[in-house]
Amino acid sequence: MSTPLQQVNLTEFVEVARQVGLDPHWLLRHVGISPRALVDPDIRVPAKSVMQLLEDSAQLGGVEDLGLRVAEARQLTSLGPLWTVMREGATLRKALEALARYQHLLTEALDLRIEEVGDTAAVRLEFLMSVPGSTRQSTEFIICLWFRLCKMLSGTTWRPRCICFRHGPPASMTTHRRLFGVQIRFHQEFDGILMDAADLDVASPGHDAALAHHARQFLDTKLAQSDSTMPGKVRKQVFALLPTGNCGAEQVARQLGIDRKTMHRHLVCHGQTYLSIVDGVRVDLVSRYVGNGERPLSDVAVLLGFSSLSAFSRWFSTRYGCSVSAWRRQHSTP
Repeated sequence: MSTPLQQVNLTEFVEVARQVGLDPHWLLRHVGISPRALVDPDIRVPAKSVMQLLEDSAQLGGVEDLGLRVAEARQLTSLGPLWTVMREGATLRKALEALARYQHLLTEALDLRIEEVGDTAAVRLEFLMSVPGSTRQSTEFIICLWFRLCKMLSGTTWRPRCICFRHGPPASMTTHRRLFGVQIRFHQEFDGILMDAADLDVASPGHDAALAHHARQFLDTKLAQSDSTMPGKVRKQVFALLPTGNCGAEQVARQLGIDRKTMHRHLVCHGQTYLSIVDGVRVDLVSRYVGNGERPLSDVAVLLGFSSLSAFSRWFSTRYGCSVSAWRRQHSTP
C-alpha cells in the first residue's frame, strides 16, 4: 500500500533532487529505500522513510523549500479513484471529507480534520507518528498538495485567509509566496489552511453523482479490506482530541461509533488499553512541543491533554527522569 508521501511516485523527488544538484539514488539508499521503488509500485515504502528522505535531502542540499518543489511537481490526478470522488463531490467540504475518510488507504501517517468556529474554517494537518528531528519538508509538502487540491476544486479565484505552519520561516520566502499567493504565518498553533467557512459549501461545477458513486464503492471495498486495527483507530482519535481537552475514553469511543466497553474489549485483544495509547501519543508529541523553546510549557501541558502544568511536570519527570525545563535546555531547537 502506498503512502501519499511515497506517491510523489518518488519520480518527482528524483527530478527535483537532480535539479538542486543532489544524487537521488544515493539519498534513497541512505534512508533505506530501494531504488527499485522507482519502477515497482507494489514495493511498500514506510512513510517515516519518505519523510526522512525529504528532510535529509533538504539539509544536505541546503534547500529549504524542497518539500514545496516536490509538491509542485506532483500530478494530482495520480490519486486515481480518490481524485474522482473528490473532483465530483458537490462541494469542497464533501471533497475534503472524502480525503479524510479514504486517506487510510494511502497512509496512516497523517490526519486531516476540518474545524469550524463562527465564519472561519481550519483544515488541520497532524502527523500520527513521531519522526526524529524536523518535519518541515513533509509538512510543507502535504499542505501545498492540499492547497493545490482546494484550488483545483474551488476554482482559480479561491483564496484562503492564510496558510499556517508550526515551524519558523525560511531564509527566503520566494517559493512560498509564488506557490501560495496568500498570507503565510509561521510559529502558529497548527499546520493547515485557514479559510472562510462559507467556502466549504460553495457548489462545485463538476458534480457528477453517478461517477462519484462508482468510485466511492470501489474505495469503500478497499477500506473494508484494509488492515486498520482498533488501536490504530483509537490512536488517530487521541491525536486529534488530545489538544482540545476533551479526550476521554467515552469521547473517543463515540467518535468511533461504539461504546466504551466495546472499545476496551477490542484494545485488550491487541494487548493495549486506552491509557497506554494516550501515554504513547504523549511520548510521540512531547519532543515536538517541548523542543520548541518559544512555546510556554503551560501551553505544552494543554496540548498534551493535562489539566495543569504541575500534572504535566510530574508525568514528564516520571517518564524521562528529569525536569521538563532541564530537558528543554538540552534539546531545544532554535
